[in-house]
Amino acid sequence: MLLAIDVGNTNTVIGLFDGDQLGQSWRIKTDARETADEIELTFSGLLRDAPEVTGIALCSTVPSVLREMRTMLSRYYADVPTLIVEPGIKTGVPILTDNPKEVGADRIVNSLAAFTLYGGPAIVVDFGTSTNLDVVSAKGEFLGGALAPGIEISIDALAARAAQLRKVELVAPRNVIGKNTVEALQSGAVYGFAGQVDGLVDRIIDELGGEIKAVIATGGLASIVVPESDTITHHEPDLTLIGLRLMFERNL
Repeated sequence: MLLAIDVGNTNTVIGLFDGDQLGQSWRIKTDARETADEIELTFSGLLRDAPEVTGIALCSTVPSVLREMRTMLSRYYADVPTLIVEPGIKTGVPILTDNPKEVGADRIVNSLAAFTLYGGPAIVVDFGTSTNLDVVSAKGEFLGGALAPGIEISIDALAARAAQLRKVELVAPRNVIGKNTVEALQSGAVYGFAGQVDGLVDRIIDELGGEIKAVIATGGLASIVVPESDTITHHEPDLTLIGLRLMFERNL
């Protein structure tokens, strides 16, 4: 069984693959203060009834967690073949940006999965702590993209800076024209972010010459926006885990 671990700024997603089939998966909060031993306690609890782990693939956007993950894996999984996505490994994704080393590992993992599943050109829209739009060429190259504040960050900032506004449940309201403060905030968040994504996707497609094979949504908040978007063509919540499996197969 392959254990795939995607450490994000807000959440960590963990999945178990039997061959190319994703079986169990878990989403837990990312805590940058956790030690290697605390991380292992969490993992041992989740994997208590799971089959034996025979391989591990990991990517992280949080340096402090990555450091503790390295320690945890070397201490408790020393005999298990492990792939950490970082500069120097074979990703299969040429990075055509000004500084390839500054591109987050999760963006490259997502690009590999998107190109493998859908071909290219393609756009990955990752709804996480930030909203990332990553562009993959017809040859599977990472061309770059656009980064915007995530939905929850935006809502939190608004609630913190506006005395009469507050955090609300992120669901689509009854109407775009909100009849109360809660509905108005929900409208701005859900329909506003859908419009933002659609506008960016349209501009990216224009730059690509009008040709696109797929616009794939992923990330923990994707399900909120996908129904309201006119440009997203596929929703793959496990895209990063799939990409980690593909990279593990390329390297080990």
